[in-house]
Amino acid sequence: MKQKVVIRVNLNNGKKNARTKALQIAVGVQGVESVSLQGEDSSQIVVVGNDIDSVHLTSLLRKKVGSAELMSLSPISYEGEKQLEPKHNGIQSMVWPAYQVSVPHYYTYDVPDNYQGSCTIM
Repeated sequence: MKQKVVIRVNLNNGKKNARTKALQIAVGVQGVESVSLQGEDSSQIVVVGNDIDSVHLTSLLRKKVGSAELMSLSPISYEGEKQLEPKHNGIQSMVWPAYQVSVPHYYTYDVPDNYQGSCTIM
């Protein structure tokens, strides 16, 4: 499910490159497709993606950047737009066969019949 997450972050807390760090953290979360800064003073991070863990993202921003507050979480629906179907241009894709795992070969050694099992030096 595609969703939109808005998180308000205090980016003017005296830390250098806080915006860059906040954007890098947001991009690093699994499922994120796009990240942008919005708001009157660019204090809101808008994250769009599939199945984003918004609580995890907010806690990461709190740890690394400073105070962060989850403002909204809303699903994005595409009712007006139709789904794009893959185009077939006449080229058939090739499927490679899977690697077949075989039984390992074990080598056996014959022990001579006159083996005594003790050291013969003495």
